[in-house]
Amino acid sequence: MGRTYLGEFEELVLLTVAILNGTAYGLAIAEELKQRTHRSINLSGVHVALYRLEEKGFVKSELGGATAARGGRRKRLFSITAYGKRTLDELRQVRNELWEDIPNLSLS
Repeated sequence: MGRTYLGEFEELVLLTVAILNGTAYGLAIAEELKQRTHRSINLSGVHVALYRLEEKGFVKSELGGATAARGGRRKRLFSITAYGKRTLDELRQVRNELWEDIPNLSLS
């Protein structure tokens, strides 16, 4: 069975979930991505990517505690699974091999 395909945005969201290490929720992920990529990030796009990643088994989620700041509503917190971490490791290895195989070109 082949590796499940991840699009660029899904990969960025998965990396951010891993970085936030148990404190990842939609808005925090969107803000982190906006800061790191200097791109406009759509919150609903982050949510769609999170649910896709969860369906594929790369992340898992649970409801966090209710807070007064959220009007008593609970956040859905995401964390990376072992399968998600393995997939990121494989993607990194493939990318590193490709980078290493670029010939040293003179662009003059």
